[in-house]
Amino acid sequence: MSSSPTPPTVPPRTPAVIFDLDGTLVDSEPHYYEAGRRTLERYGVTGYTWEEHSRFIGVGTRETLEALRERYALDVSVDELLAVKNRHYLELTGSGTAVFPRMRSFVERLHTAGHLLAVASGSSRAAIEAALTATGLSGLLPVYVSAEEVGRGKPEPDVFLAAARLLGTDPADCVVVEDAAPGVEAARRAGMRCIAVPYAADAGRRGPDPSAFASAGLVFPGGQDEFDAGAAYAWTTGGG
Repeated sequence: MSSSPTPPTVPPRTPAVIFDLDGTLVDSEPHYYEAGRRTLERYGVTGYTWEEHSRFIGVGTRETLEALRERYALDVSVDELLAVKNRHYLELTGSGTAVFPRMRSFVERLHTAGHLLAVASGSSRAAIEAALTATGLSGLLPVYVSAEEVGRGKPEPDVFLAAARLLGTDPADCVVVEDAAPGVEAARRAGMRCIAVPYAADAGRRGPDPSAFASAGLVFPGGQDEFDAGAAYAWTTGGG
């Protein structure tokens, strides 16, 4: 009696990992706040607070400026506001940008293991390049997509889908790492698994809204202070 043939062994697919930039890889939100404050001040708007800025964390720069232009009835184009804010941001980034050390460890581990990696951000291409260069991450993350290159910003999936195309991988084989609810929603709409590391500068006073991150497969509620590169790697490679 002959035995059944042994089915061929199919190696598991190696997930590609797509990182949000601001608040996820680098602590650039203070720079974005200050750049926004200086931009609004130039057009006569004073008293722009961190609390007001925090409502736009995770939203693309253009979409943020469109909302602020309408709120303050600014008689200036969004393109001009964008150019002014980008100039301020690049100046601030050049003076120093901090990369989250545990997130750097995660990127290095993925890179060493041969995972395809990319950055997908609501920032401009120049801002992404400046931040990656300033933090020394550009060599590990040479592929990146900006909000300028897609039709819609987060929470729409466009920027993540564009990153997957650049990497030559299927969205279902991608894991997104995000800090904000719009990005988590964008990952869901893209059909990608997601690790959420909520950004909260005052996390000791108020934690993230759990419902905003419910679609993420792995959540570190304490943000960067709680993030564990080993646990994130195990989840990424283990299929969630």
